Amino acid sequence: MVKTKKNEFRIDIEKMMETGVHLGHRISKLHPKMQEFILGIRNTVHIIDLQKTAQHLTEALKFISEVLEKKGDLLLVGTKIPLKNLVKKIAQDCNLPYVTERWLGGTFTNFKIIQERVKYFKELEKKKKTGELEKYTKKERRGLEKELQDLSQKFGGIKDLEKIPEAVFICDISKDKLALREAKIKGVKVVAIVDTNADPTLVDYPIAANDDAVSSVKYILEKVAEVVKKARQK
Repeated sequence: MVKTKKNEFRIDIEKMMETGVHLGHRISKLHPKMQEFILGIRNTVHIIDLQKTAQHLTEALKFISEVLEKKGDLLLVGTKIPLKNLVKKIAQDCNLPYVTERWLGGTFTNFKIIQERVKYFKELEKKKKTGELEKYTKKERRGLEKELQDLSQKFGGIKDLEKIPEAVFICDISKDKLALREAKIKGVKVVAIVDTNADPTLVDYPIAANDDAVSSVKYILEKVAEVVKKARQK
């Protein structure tokens, strides 16, 4: 068990092992800059040093706590198919903005344009809720319903995001490299799970861990959720 001086976070090494946090990629896929996080090799797969993961996860959780205590925003990003439902559930439970579908280019770098689309989406949502869509023909309603569904898929997770967030949590920086790139351009701090095939130096708060196993990502996101809920109570 790893604790901070204030005993704020409890990181369980054994639990991380049970959930597969320590299992990296095959040795042929190692990113050179991940070498310092490698403990050894098992069956041609790199094994991540969970002591270092625990230390970096603690630092990341402390940072997230500070952001939220200052009323900042944290955006969760996880578009990998096996992780979508998990990321969405954690985000909704914690009332956090999220992206689980394709990252839309310009979400950060052209935020004003994205906000215009979000505004239109919310107006359309309101019209449906108040029954205003009933004044249209059946064909027009079908078209608007389809558009509403499409907009919900694209913007549903960020519709209440009124400004560029202070931080973003990315579950897989290889899959969501555009989100990472835009965050760096706009100065958004990045917390991310970094597997053995990725470059940890691209991330402000890298957490060396298995980003493929749902159980591994779930363990880390549940720790994030705990911190978010505690920070909101302060």
